[in-house]
Amino acid sequence: MLKQRILTALILLPLMIGMLFGANNSLWAAFSGLIALLALWEYARIVHFTHVQNLLYLLLSAAGGFCLYLYHQQTYTPVWLQIVVLLFWLILVPFWLKFKWKVKANLLGVLTGWILMLPFWQALISLRPDARSATALLSIMALVWIADIAAFFVGRTFGKRKLAPTISPNKSWEGAIGAVFCVAIYTVILQQRGWLPVNLPAWQTMILAAILTAVSICGDLLESWLKRAGGVKDSSKLLPGHGGVFDRVDSLIAVLSVYAALVVCFNIK
Repeated sequence: MLKQRILTALILLPLMIGMLFGANNSLWAAFSGLIALLALWEYARIVHFTHVQNLLYLLLSAAGGFCLYLYHQQTYTPVWLQIVVLLFWLILVPFWLKFKWKVKANLLGVLTGWILMLPFWQALISLRPDARSATALLSIMALVWIADIAAFFVGRTFGKRKLAPTISPNKSWEGAIGAVFCVAIYTVILQQRGWLPVNLPAWQTMILAAILTAVSICGDLLESWLKRAGGVKDSSKLLPGHGGVFDRVDSLIAVLSVYAALVVCFNIK
């Protein structure tokens, strides 16, 4: 298992970094669209779409995304939809996790998949308008990885109070607090060096970091709940040793979607 994880990482990491820094806009849109479509396919499997339903869902989603990009040359999400994204992740998802709602293969299930993946794809494109912006996008993505690593090690060392015992028994409140603290240090360092993609007062930067860390945890928990409710361990076996694409980008889906929505709604620069 460890050998598979390492080999998969050695293949995927250079591919991701190469596309992020080297691809032109159209190629990057196609590559990030492929990531979103694979995650959408896995989501549909988790909530038990039939093979035919899943195929039609993917075809409709791919065709809609292609037309949207072809028409705008960037994915365009109006402000009202960005507000919906914020309401979804900041208000609805916490209630979803509290009451443990289940998603079924119906119209609501279709819309849920789109509200997860379309803003994620839009964020990957809008936050990287050209290769020169790749570092800024990478810095936000790194925030997610730092939060995940910090939550794991702090929780493993000091964790006593379970964060969501019926959804993800290994997560703790101590781990979540540790993640917020480590991300705060990370954002301070980036801001001091001028590497942070936003220019905000320090206290606003701390609030933004805390919100994105909380959203990152919620994204992870939401995917864990979807899998638990669907009776599956991994979203798929596309990535040997790592599970599926959705397993790897669950927190990124949440954080990038919310960050891109905040940039638009509050004109964060």
